[in-house]
Amino acid sequence: MLSYPSFRRLWLALSLSSLGDWLGLLATTALGAALAGGSATGRKATFAIGGVLIFRLMPAVLFGPFAGVFADRFDRRKTMVACDCMRFALFASIPLVRSLWYLLAASFLVEAISLFWIPAKEASVPNLLPPAKLEAANQVSLITTYGTAPLAAAVFAGLAVLSKTLGAAVPFFRTNPVDLALYFDAATFLFSAMTVYRLKDIHGARRAAPVPAEGDVVEHHGVFRDIVEGWRFVGSTPLIRGLVVGMLGAFAAGGTAIALGRPFVGVLRGGDAAYGLLFGAIFTGLALGMALGPRLLSDLSRHRLFGLAIVAAGTSLAIMALLPNLVLALIATMSVGAFAGIAWIVGYTLLGLEVEDDKRGRTFATVQSLVRVDLLVVLALAPVVAGVIGNHRIPLARVYIRADGITLTLFCAGLVAVLVGVVSYRQMDDGEVPLWRELVRALPWLSRRRPSLPGLLIAFEGGEGAGKSTQAALLADWLRSRRADVVVTFEPGATRAGTAIRQLLLSPAHSDLSPRAEAMLYAADRAHHVVNVIRPALERGAIVVTDRYVDSSLAYQAGGRELPMDEIRALSRWATGGIRPDLTLLLDLDPEVGLRRSGGTPDRIEAESLAFHERVRATFRALAAAGGSRYVVCDATLPAEEIAAKVRKEVEHRLGPLLDGRGEAAA
Repeated sequence: MLSYPSFRRLWLALSLSSLGDWLGLLATTALGAALAGGSATGRKATFAIGGVLIFRLMPAVLFGPFAGVFADRFDRRKTMVACDCMRFALFASIPLVRSLWYLLAASFLVEAISLFWIPAKEASVPNLLPPAKLEAANQVSLITTYGTAPLAAAVFAGLAVLSKTLGAAVPFFRTNPVDLALYFDAATFLFSAMTVYRLKDIHGARRAAPVPAEGDVVEHHGVFRDIVEGWRFVGSTPLIRGLVVGMLGAFAAGGTAIALGRPFVGVLRGGDAAYGLLFGAIFTGLALGMALGPRLLSDLSRHRLFGLAIVAAGTSLAIMALLPNLVLALIATMSVGAFAGIAWIVGYTLLGLEVEDDKRGRTFATVQSLVRVDLLVVLALAPVVAGVIGNHRIPLARVYIRADGITLTLFCAGLVAVLVGVVSYRQMDDGEVPLWRELVRALPWLSRRRPSLPGLLIAFEGGEGAGKSTQAALLADWLRSRRADVVVTFEPGATRAGTAIRQLLLSPAHSDLSPRAEAMLYAADRAHHVVNVIRPALERGAIVVTDRYVDSSLAYQAGGRELPMDEIRALSRWATGGIRPDLTLLLDLDPEVGLRRSGGTPDRIEAESLAFHERVRATFRALAAAGGSRYVVCDATLPAEEIAAKVRKEVEHRLGPLLDGRGEAAA
């Protein structure tokens, strides 16, 4: 993505602005505690930190719905430059004024200005890239937004140490230790403004919609109507209700940790540098959880994983509150972030997969609004509760047990998160087997599949006309040239019973077949196929190359037919006995192109609407994104030989040693 010059410059501006946002959050909360007076763990400090966080969050609740309208009516490049310049001026003025009330007002204004910068940036991205690259651009932006948090924490910690060192010689740094971080923060926004100013490719306001002809009926959807409909859908759907309850609980726990992070470090006798490390630890854990958690537990039901992750995050937070050592607390904090990251990515993925397209935008808007209100309430209450409890110690023999408000509030927040996770798990649990058994089966280091089935399973997946059969045959020929025992098969219909099932599934005469009946017929074909073709070949050590497997059911029945993803996953897992591909090759192709390639009289599946096939493709791509190293995505628009060359290269790279062993055995 960074090979596109205009996007690279915009990404640089986003990186600088995100770094400035996180660094500003650290610096302003630390300065708020200092300006409040008293000890770093006292009531005044906790109240001041809570106030800064509330004033930073409040604009999103008040002005969020209107910022996007501004981005569509005014020049976006000028909007972004003006916003960055104003943020530069505000952050540079905070250490000069040095007033708690000015700090609160500046925090409010900075966040309000950021609300206008973000939609202007988001609206500009499609003008800088081909449409096919937009999804990847959004992924890069998300990684950048969250990935700069640990960097900001490291910079803040480094500047805190530098200020302390300079303070020995320069009185200014001794009395104003956070000012250096604030000036650095201001500089990031100035550099961002300079970068965006040079971006001439960013268009101005979008063109106005065409004026309707006389007599045309124009339907207007108000913001408040959409919000009400979103609330109704969330409240009436058990799965979505469980997701929202879980997310609110997770954000409440996380908000408590953020609100009390600085005074908690003070309880453990740490300073600003330790606060920076604590802040970085939670976001490092968040990134690791988002990147690795779903992949390590790819076979575990997402409905179950969501609730379990929240329970684990709450447990980690409760443990963190009780730890007496800063290093151990940092490890526990990273654990909180990791499990919260798993819950975050799984929750949003489920919302995207399970909510119908015509309700998805309103559902996300409702969830975002609830989360912001939730954070606002927590950030307001957590310091108050901690301050009311005060600082106490309970003597026990020769030691003292901490019973201060900060420790107790964090501990109780962890317990609340555990309770919410349990409630969410019960709302969403879709498993038919005991949880411990599914966990054992899902953990890769506990899997016993390889010793019992020494063969290799390679699956080709993709939409209609992608060329799966051609590539399966070409790969099989190459493997046989290496003297490997190869079995080429397909779904549905590779067995005698499967042929009859295939006729039921694909014949246009059975157009009235219900989606659930269709899913069960595919599962029946697969169960018979595995028992009679795939498992026997794997047991003797052969390489099985199949045209379609489990992921086709996930894409067509869960994605295309919009059946619950985890129900289809559980049905397929039961039908296959848990046998998974060692490698899945996705041939990605635009559905319109693939359907034209198919030609002839369309079967029952090919005759489905273009929207159906687009959902299928989107689900395949989502599965590949979450599938980790098991998946390889190939551009199916390339010539067949180029695709075959890439397939051979990937198979050689990923399964080379195993393939060599089979060649030697066959010889």
